[in-house]
Amino acid sequence: YGIKRSFDRDTFVDGPPYSNDYFLNGDTYKGVYTGGTDYDGVVVEGDTVTIKMARPFPEMPYWGAFPAMGPVPERGSDPDRYALHPLATGPYKFAEYIPGESLTLVRNEQWDPDTDPGRHAYPDRYEFDFTVPQQQIDATILGDSEQGQTTVSLSRVLTQDYPEAKELDRLTPGPGPCTYMLAPDYRKITDIRVRQAIGYAYPYEQLPPASGGIEAATTLYGTSVLPPGLAGRQDYTVLETEPGDTDPDKAKALLREAGFAPGEYELKFGYIEDDPFAVERNDILVDAFEAAGFKVSPFPTASEDISTLIDDPDAPINLRSGGWCPDWPSGTSWIPPLFGSDGGGRAHFAESEVDAAIKRISRLPFEDQPAAWGALDKTIMTDYYPAIVTGYQAEPILHGSRIGGINVDNILGEMPTWEDLHVIQ
Repeated sequence: YGIKRSFDRDTFVDGPPYSNDYFLNGDTYKGVYTGGTDYDGVVVEGDTVTIKMARPFPEMPYWGAFPAMGPVPERGSDPDRYALHPLATGPYKFAEYIPGESLTLVRNEQWDPDTDPGRHAYPDRYEFDFTVPQQQIDATILGDSEQGQTTVSLSRVLTQDYPEAKELDRLTPGPGPCTYMLAPDYRKITDIRVRQAIGYAYPYEQLPPASGGIEAATTLYGTSVLPPGLAGRQDYTVLETEPGDTDPDKAKALLREAGFAPGEYELKFGYIEDDPFAVERNDILVDAFEAAGFKVSPFPTASEDISTLIDDPDAPINLRSGGWCPDWPSGTSWIPPLFGSDGGGRAHFAESEVDAAIKRISRLPFEDQPAAWGALDKTIMTDYYPAIVTGYQAEPILHGSRIGGINVDNILGEMPTWEDLHVIQ
């Protein structure tokens, strides 16, 4: 939520949920810059820091491993400028940083690898350029120039460049952390048969190319909200089709069973009218839903207003697109925020039985939680079907011919795991 939201209790009354829920006195402490360092929730003894919690927080290791986590000097750190030159505690330090344009990292001469075995310092320096168009990035890497050989792209390879990149073995595949979903408004689309009809009607294989994706390379299909690779995830289906398949006839049959004639049940959703790709995707959706027996009323809006429309619970729509990327790889970062009554999910799903299950599982020993979250995921999708899983994120990383040790970070998505990345000599 950022430092401002976390500690500005006058503007953001509720403050940061994690601090409120878990940290000792987290609902009253305002942070070191406002409340000072006299805080009972942190105890320092020599080189040991103990953080005290108000209740068990089994995901604490994940929270503590956030890339942005690190010590901040108590003196001489200006909150407004600290991000421009943070304290270096690892193998690299900032040499130059121009927000929105570039970042150069060089070796940190104060770093001791013997005390930090989890990180490596293989390249001499990293040079990030945030202004290069994707077409130029792909051309540089695929052209195999001296610069291109040691370049890594942090953006998705373009559709037209994918075949060449694959043939040249310049792609490292791997799953991303996100699940993409279509969320029927649970308060408005109350019949599970209608929600299932939407699932049958959705044009899974047609939309990735219209979104700049490559079929089977940037999208994986499934039913579980929990993505592949997450501990406890169950691989299952609740529709009669294979994940990724469209069946308009089955959708029509379900609508008839629910009492709706062809063209009677209306779906209303927003789309960006000033984006040609969004218009193309909208046309594909309209055609698919109409072919399945729905009446379709897309709601055009400008790109800067689409998030406001989708996030407005009172908007004149009953279908919202989106997805979820977790804070860390556990069911706690998935099920409660998406399907808890107070979680804020776009489906506005609320069922007391699910709330009770969330509360029960959250109190289980940490090692017992993954299987329980996976089972609850299946129960929710089987008994309620509150979301249509349209695909899982898959992120092949484009890289130069002399880049080694590259793997996809399945928590951050379009990023490599930096610790083993090196230049092949």
